[in-house]
Amino acid sequence: MSNILACTDGSLYSPSVYEHAAWASKRMDASIQLLHMLNPHHEEPVKADYSGSIGFGAKSALLEELVQLEATHAKVAQKRGMAILEDAEATLKAAGIKQIVANQKHGKLSEEIAKYECDSDLVVIGKRGNNANFEKGHLGSNLERVIRSCKHPVLVASRNFEPIKNFVIAFDGGSSALKAVEYAAGNPLLKGLHCYLLHVGSGNAKIEVALAKAEAKLKAAGFDVTIEQRDGEPETVIGQVVDNDQIDLLVMGAYGHSLIRQFIVGSTTTAMIRTVKIPVLLFR
Repeated sequence: MSNILACTDGSLYSPSVYEHAAWASKRMDASIQLLHMLNPHHEEPVKADYSGSIGFGAKSALLEELVQLEATHAKVAQKRGMAILEDAEATLKAAGIKQIVANQKHGKLSEEIAKYECDSDLVVIGKRGNNANFEKGHLGSNLERVIRSCKHPVLVASRNFEPIKNFVIAFDGGSSALKAVEYAAGNPLLKGLHCYLLHVGSGNAKIEVALAKAEAKLKAAGFDVTIEQRDGEPETVIGQVVDNDQIDLLVMGAYGHSLIRQFIVGSTTTAMIRTVKIPVLLFR
């Protein structure tokens, strides 16, 4: 049975994460594993050097109080995490999902994600978490690290879930884009949805061949495919297509075609996640 890893921190995006995960679960006939990470800051007592600052007796009393305070914070954080998972599980059950496993782990999601996504077929995460700067539109601090670490596709949930009837593949002929085409053709997640195949940039023989092959593969898998080729800056053009064609899901590679980007998330990817108001499905 397929498995979906849904990451939650109880932020404003969490309800949307659950809805996107439920949508994917129903289409893939997949179980859902909920994951909440406890901030490692609350794992150990406060450590500080007060030597020379205050008297020994006062220092000992203060350190003892700080240890007790930190222990209280840890308990509160653990209870809050359990409440988040209980709410997530209740939401998914109400949506008709039966196979659910909820886990609370210690550590930072960006550092530990590889341990938990290896047994999953899809990772669902919110665009922004509790620590994001909403006013400036910054992405969640974990997001780019998670994308770099995951070997499986990552579905970045938008602020609100809306029914998904179509999707656009931002196609540059690179390995990530080819993986996106292969996934769409072979996985039930996107079956039955209208597919737009979009290439931004000047045309050439190589990209024409790649587009034709991608179209043929998608049509052979039963998709109704619309091909668009447009000049301009990818960030601008993709955003325009998403808005003007009322696209419900953006599918793209997490990295640009250039090999120099093999260890960083592509600038176009980052811009699209930050600016579009729809979910984004990413491939390494």
